[in-house]
Amino acid sequence: MKALVGTVVSDKMNKTVVVEVTTRWQHPLYKKVVKSTKNYLAHDEAEKAKVGDQVSITPHRPLSKKKRWALEEIIETAKI
Repeated sequence: MKALVGTVVSDKMNKTVVVEVTTRWQHPLYKKVVKSTKNYLAHDEAEKAKVGDQVSITPHRPLSKKKRWALEEIIETAKI
């Protein structure tokens, strides 16, 4: 699997962030561009990511029931 880029939507848990990844794809029959979003739980050891940051996540070994991704880098910080 490859790295995904998304936006942090929650950082309330200890060493965990929720990252929303949006993918766009073209419908094979109707040729309309469809947008879908999915949330991933990612491990953030240093707890540096905040809500609104653009981050890159990579696949990781299972750390808990739902956490299978790790924070690779913070691409862009949120402007508050």
